Formats: sequence, structure tokens, C-alpha cells
Amino acid sequence: MSQSQGRALQILGELGRGPRSLDELAGAIGVHKTTVLRLLRTLQADRFVRRDDRHRFSLGSRLFELGTASLEQHALRDVALPDLARLGRATGGQAVHLAVLEDNSPIYIAKVESTSSVRMYSRVGLPAPLHATAVGKVLASGLSERRLDAVLADTDFHAFTARTITDAAAYRAELAEVARRGWSEDANEHEAFVNCVGAPVREPDGRIIAAVSISVPDMILDHDQVRALVPQLLETTAAIEAAWSDNRTGDPTRERTTR
Repeated sequence: MSQSQGRALQILGELGRGPRSLDELAGAIGVHKTTVLRLLRTLQADRFVRRDDRHRFSLGSRLFELGTASLEQHALRDVALPDLARLGRATGGQAVHLAVLEDNSPIYIAKVESTSSVRMYSRVGLPAPLHATAVGKVLASGLSERRLDAVLADTDFHAFTARTITDAAAYRAELAEVARRGWSEDANEHEAFVNCVGAPVREPDGRIIAAVSISVPDMILDHDQVRALVPQLLETTAAIEAAWSDNRTGDPTRERTTR
């Protein structure tokens, strides 16, 4: 990757956090304003960046197009959405996520929003911490030992809460338990007020290709009540697996509906 390409990506990453002025971008990236302005003009010409009447820069409409295309290329997302929506309704309007592993990080590719006024913060397209989320544990539990070694060597075991797992040995023990029982949990490990349970979506050969989770603030359901949702979660992942198999083989007999 060229230096200019790297800096352009840094600009887009910085703008992903919110609008920025030229001075703010130059300071964040650590290069002269003239260099940043040149890159911004190139990005603006292709609609990756836009500038408002206060001379502040933000992400442009071209990224909406690319984001939509990226989601459309995740065929599993389209297959899973009806069952994810059903799970959200069946659990009383709780938040439901679908995540895949990308560059050693779980990435949310679908979300059913909670109907509660109290919600956890998450967004489609955002990465989640591998060591502190239910989806992360599920996805990591399916890795080969060699791949897991590489992933854990690249993992920052940051302590988000007092309950976060902060070392590789304890995390490996947790993954063994996830593999044994077939589901995972995040018990106030990423956010101090949220409990989550997660389960794998597998290919017919047994490989884990995605993870589904239910996330609930503990003021709505306590830890044991969230655990009690595991059977519904496992029913949903089994339904997604069946639909995914039908999709891959072109079986038209399984009716899909979100009603």
C-alpha cells in the first residue's frame, strides 16, 4: 500500500468518528494541511468525502453505495434475517445480532433492534472485541489451534469491565467450555449492564461461519433470565443453518417469511 493510500484510509477512518475540520484531520494523521487537503480533494471528487458550508468534512454518499453492496455480498445475512427477526419478537423485542469473523475481529453484518428504550450500542459494520463478546467467543471457538494461536497473539485483552477476561489462558479455557456446551455468554464483560448469549451457525460440514447473539440490558432481564433464552437461540441457529443449506443447494421448497 502506498503512503498516500494509507493516509487516505486514515482520513476515512477518522471521519467515521464524526465530522472534522482540515486542522483536526491534519493533527490526527500527523501530516501537513496541504497534504491532507490534496487527499481530501481527491476523495471529494469521487464522493468518498463531502464538505459542508462550515468547511468541515464528513463521509460522502459513495460510502453508502459501497456499504450497501458489501451487505448484499453477505448472502448469509439475507438468508438469516427472517429468523433473526422472529427471534427478536419471540424474546420480547430483545436485540439480536449476526456476526462473522473478518481479519481476526467479529463484524456485525445484521442487527434486529431492541424495542426497549434501554439499548446497548452496536451498529452493522462495526467490529466487536473477540475476547469480550458472545459472538467473539463463538467464532473463536471454531478456529483451528494454529489459527487461534495467531488470532490470540494479535488480541488486545483490554479490560472493558471488572468481568472481562484479560489473558489468553483463561480465554482458551472459556472457548473449551463454549465448544463443549454449544453456546457462549458475555456476562457483563463488554458493557457492565448488558448480558448476552451467543450460538454458532455452521456449514453442513460443521465449520462455524457466523454467530448469532441476543443482548439484553440487565435492568430488563437478569443473567439467569438471559440464559433461559438459549433454547430459542439454538432453535434460531438451527433454522438459519437449514435455510442456508437450502439456499446453497437451490431448494425452493422452504418458505421464508418474516410475518
